[in-house]
Amino acid sequence: MKTILVVGGAGYIGSHAVKMLLANGYNVVTLDNLSGGYRDAVVGGDFVLGDIADPNCLKELFTDYNFAGVMHFASFIQVGESVQNPGKYYQNNVAATLNLLDAMVAHQVKTFIFSSTAAIFGEPRYVPIDEQHPKQPINPYGSSKLMIEQILADYDHAYGLKSICLRYFNAAGADPEGQLGERHEPETHLIPLVLQAASGKREFISVYGQDYDTPDGTCIRDYIHINDLCRAHLLALEHLFNGADSNVYNLGNGEGFSVKQVIEVSEEVTGKSIPVKIVERRAGDPARLVADSQQAQAALNWQAQYVDLATIIAHAWQWETR
Repeated sequence: MKTILVVGGAGYIGSHAVKMLLANGYNVVTLDNLSGGYRDAVVGGDFVLGDIADPNCLKELFTDYNFAGVMHFASFIQVGESVQNPGKYYQNNVAATLNLLDAMVAHQVKTFIFSSTAAIFGEPRYVPIDEQHPKQPINPYGSSKLMIEQILADYDHAYGLKSICLRYFNAAGADPEGQLGERHEPETHLIPLVLQAASGKREFISVYGQDYDTPDGTCIRDYIHINDLCRAHLLALEHLFNGADSNVYNLGNGEGFSVKQVIEVSEEVTGKSIPVKIVERRAGDPARLVADSQQAQAALNWQAQYVDLATIIAHAWQWETR
């Protein structure tokens, strides 16, 4: 049984990845500082309270365990905050990740799965967005992720550290068994915000503009179910274990859904009327963001299973009402 270190495994995506790794026969060690995660979201394996910003913590961890690979989910992810406080994002998303990579090199751990983002592309020149699309991030969050992708290419060349970067578009939904779900503070993702309006936790959902060049005038995004996302991480890990070279893949379901569609389907799933407030557009919101995931499908033998928006929302609603 291989032992996998999951950094940020108490967060939304990381906790689902931990559960899937355990279900597939891996030993798992979660390292998390709980700044954005929850101890009770880690459903098994060993838990270490610590931070990748602390080289001594990493040295001790890599000495205590014989890791076969590392999955990294411990990034700050709020675009707006990254513009207001770029130093926080470069310290955690870049400098702290360098500590982690250096610990891996020092202890001869050479398999790394990195949680990247569609934000590395900036304003889309075309959709769907493939891996060759120009990379011109328009915020420090996207820049920090692109820096790590570039660093990983250098670490492969210099040290033989093999990595797969998975660029996701919009992670959505929740564990189908209802055990895990999305808990961000503050919440910035559309589907949980809409469902909070449905459950009465918030008065209304704000729609930022309805005059985009899309069929209903609202922004279109590519929502990928959290379990589909985590299965791609598992397949990427095993791909490297089987001798594959480093690579990067875009992950989405290939279907875009508009903000209005998300609200309408949420009303159908919940049986609730959801109050909507139309407000001004946000700066930097492209009309469409949709992934081309053909390379991931071909190389990893990966296919999104939960492509139906109603299913994604139903799983999120199950968690919201828990």
